[in-house]
Amino acid sequence: MTKRFRLENGLLKIGEIARESGVRQSTIRHYTEVGLLSIAETMESGYRLYDRNETLRRIGLIKEISTSRQSLNQIKTALA
Repeated sequence: MTKRFRLENGLLKIGEIARESGVRQSTIRHYTEVGLLSIAETMESGYRLYDRNETLRRIGLIKEISTSRQSLNQIKTALA
């Protein structure tokens, strides 16, 4: 899968999502592990690909909700 194909289809690697969202890669991995974010696809090389629009939207909501000092479990419930 080429970078152009990925970008045309709105799929970004974790580093690209981190740059666009202003959230560290480790935070994105953690959010994925606890079920707040989902991986759209995994490349043969093992890279995780995230849907750009959906992931950035959810990270924005997580940031907004987390300002009210809610736990990740509470945030997960709110996003469900």
